[in-house]
Amino acid sequence: MKRYTEQAPGVMNPARIDDWVRPEVRELAAYAVPEAHGCIKLDAMENPYSWPEELAGAWLEVLRHVLLNRYPDGEARNLKDRLATYLELPSGLDLLLGNGSDELIQMVGLTVGGPGRCLVAPEPTFAMYRRIAKITGLEYVGVPLKSLNFDLDGAAMLSAIQGRQPVVVALSYPNNPTGNLFDRGLIAEIIAASPGLVLIDEAYFSFACGTWIDELSRHPRVLILRTLSKIGLAGLRIGMLIGAPEWLAEINKTRLPYNMNSLSQASGAFMLTHAEVFAAQIAQICLERQVLYQALAAMRGLQVWPSRTNFLLLRIPGRADRVFNGLRHQNILVKNLNGQHPLLADCLRVTVGRHEENEAFCAALTMHLCE
Repeated sequence: MKRYTEQAPGVMNPARIDDWVRPEVRELAAYAVPEAHGCIKLDAMENPYSWPEELAGAWLEVLRHVLLNRYPDGEARNLKDRLATYLELPSGLDLLLGNGSDELIQMVGLTVGGPGRCLVAPEPTFAMYRRIAKITGLEYVGVPLKSLNFDLDGAAMLSAIQGRQPVVVALSYPNNPTGNLFDRGLIAEIIAASPGLVLIDEAYFSFACGTWIDELSRHPRVLILRTLSKIGLAGLRIGMLIGAPEWLAEINKTRLPYNMNSLSQASGAFMLTHAEVFAAQIAQICLERQVLYQALAAMRGLQVWPSRTNFLLLRIPGRADRVFNGLRHQNILVKNLNGQHPLLADCLRVTVGRHEENEAFCAALTMHLCE
């Protein structure tokens, strides 16, 4: 059969991707997750501890009664009720659930994005703010943190807010990948100066215990993100957006139907009745974090920063790529941040693992630092 290739003058060729895919999307690379089978996995800020066997058995019994031939509860009512109790949610606030906090950030962008609008964030920070801003039609404006300890540059942030009038200001609290809590006084100034939404991402709240939830009644344009991923339920992809019902009602219009699947709803609701298990694991992670920090601080040839999260940021001047590849060759997977932002030059990020995993990482790192 002869293939028809002629086209009328001025009509785009349907075979050309560039003619149809948005330039903002063409500029992006697909989000890549490295193969981790057989590795000591210290790259993704996951809880390294599994569930106790007796708890896993009870959970599987719950899943036996989930009707997979039926659509899930579109409002995830039972899970939302359990989460409200778990979060000790103040009256007057509401919850919106997403397939991880990433989907909720995207829903915010879809709600307020558009030509001439922008999202402002200090950087380096969570990479999804920039990516989702581009995908949802927002210009991304990054404001560098201070270079010494990654503190907020208050003057620069306030100048960007005044000059750009952003529809969203995104603040990671504590910040990923630097691990620090920004000054609350500066955040209060940013909230007061912002004309649009202020999104405070508290993904690592459990390791820092600093929150803005109690301030939301006084600041209706502030929304808080939380997730169950870091406490030990990363595979369920349960994210929460917390704020004034009026705002969440508008953002909810961008949510696709049945975004929270039945298995995640049932699993999350069940596990939240055993929150003490996660609390004990988080306490252990915080202890291991301090041990790992002290071990890294004692090593020559690198710099490590204190952290209020479940990961540590370290700098290995001139050798980050080589050390990363050496660790990878030994099946130890950490995150290589070198080249992602000028302030992250020669930086690696390591998740706090189990004690034996941290020891294996430190032994391998010491070997590579001595090469």
